[in-house]
Amino acid sequence: MKIAMIGHKRIPSREGGVERVVEELAVRMAKKGHEVCVYNRKGHHVSGKENDAKKQREYKGVRIITVPTVEKKSLNAVLYAFFATVHALFGHYDVIHFHAEGPCAFLWLPRLFKIRTAATIHGLDWQRAKWGGFATRFLKYGEKMAAKYADVLIVLSPETKQYFKQTYKREAVYIPNGVDRAVLRKPQFITEKYGLCGEDYLLFLARIVPEKGLHYLIEAYRKSGCKKKLVIAGGSSHSDSYLEKIQEACKDNPNVIMTGFVQGRLLEELYSNCYLYILPSDIEGMPISLLEAMSYGAQCLISDIAENTGVAGAYAETFHKSDVEDLKEKLCRLTAPDYAFAHTKQEIAEYVTEKYKWDEIVIQTMGVYQNGEKNTWK
Repeated sequence: MKIAMIGHKRIPSREGGVERVVEELAVRMAKKGHEVCVYNRKGHHVSGKENDAKKQREYKGVRIITVPTVEKKSLNAVLYAFFATVHALFGHYDVIHFHAEGPCAFLWLPRLFKIRTAATIHGLDWQRAKWGGFATRFLKYGEKMAAKYADVLIVLSPETKQYFKQTYKREAVYIPNGVDRAVLRKPQFITEKYGLCGEDYLLFLARIVPEKGLHYLIEAYRKSGCKKKLVIAGGSSHSDSYLEKIQEACKDNPNVIMTGFVQGRLLEELYSNCYLYILPSDIEGMPISLLEAMSYGAQCLISDIAENTGVAGAYAETFHKSDVEDLKEKLCRLTAPDYAFAHTKQEIAEYVTEKYKWDEIVIQTMGVYQNGEKNTWK
C-alpha cells in the first residue's frame, strides 16, 4: 500500500507521544514493504534546536516531506495540517492517516476526492489547559470531522471509544500504543552530570504542560520531606508560562533537578536507575512515557485516571487524581526504608512488553486500513 501520515511535528523525534507512534508505525510498515510518506512540520525541536528535517528526505525507508508553517502557537498546527493535506491529495495514496484531533479538521478534503482516510485520536486534546479559545474550538471541530468523515477511526483507550459512541454515535477501533523491551543502562552520564547513582531519585519524565500534573507532584514532594531527589525531565510544548511557574516553584530546592529535554543514553539511564517513576496526569490519551518506564521495569506511581490504570493494571501504585495530600502520603509510604513493592522490575517489564507489542499493533492497523473497522484487539 501507499500510505501518508499527517499530524505529528516531525520524525525522528521524542517531542511527544504522537511523534513516537507515527515513527513506530511508519518505519515498521516500510519494513513490511509498504510505501510510507510522513509529513513533517518545519520549525524548532522541543530542545530548542532548529529542525534540520528539510535536509532529510528519508528515514529508515520512510519518505519525509517537510511542510512550512509559522511559529505562532494558535496557527502553527492549522497551517501545517492544511498544507500537508492539500499536498497529499495529489500523492496517489491508498490511505491518508491523520493523527490527533487538530489535523483531522481537514480530513473532509481527501474524503471529497474519494481517498480512503484513517484517523487516530491520541486524546481529547481540546480538554488540555494550554489551549486558548480559538485552538479549543478548532480541536473540537477536528474531532467532529474525524467522527463524521474518517473511513477508519482509531482510539487509544476503551474510554475514548465509549466517548465517540456516546457523543457522535460513531464506532471506533481500539488499537493501543506499543513498546519494545528496553536495554537497561548503568548510571554513568547521570552520575557525571547530576551526581545520581541509581535508586536515589524519583523521576518525572514527560512534556511540561499543565495536564501532566507536575505542579501536584512538586507540592506533594515538598510536603513529604522525601530525602530522595526529584528529577524533572522534559521540555515545554506551547506552555512556556507554565514551565516558568514550575521553575519558580523549584528554584530554592537543591534536591530538585530540572534536566530539560532529554534523549538518547541520558534518557535511558534516567529510566533504568530511578527508584520510582511518577506520572500525576489529569488527562492522558495513552501515555507513551508510562509504557516506556515500565519497559525498563521501573516502579511507577500514577494518578488513578482510567487511561493510566488501563495501561499499568496491577503493576503500578496509584493516587487520587489532583489530590496533593494523597500523593504526599503515597510518596512517604513508597519511599519508606522498609517498603517492599508488590512486583519485581522483571515482572513489570515482561507484563507491559507482552501486552503491548508494536508488531501486532502494526498488523492490526494495516488490517483496518484494508478491511474496515473490525476490532480484534484483546
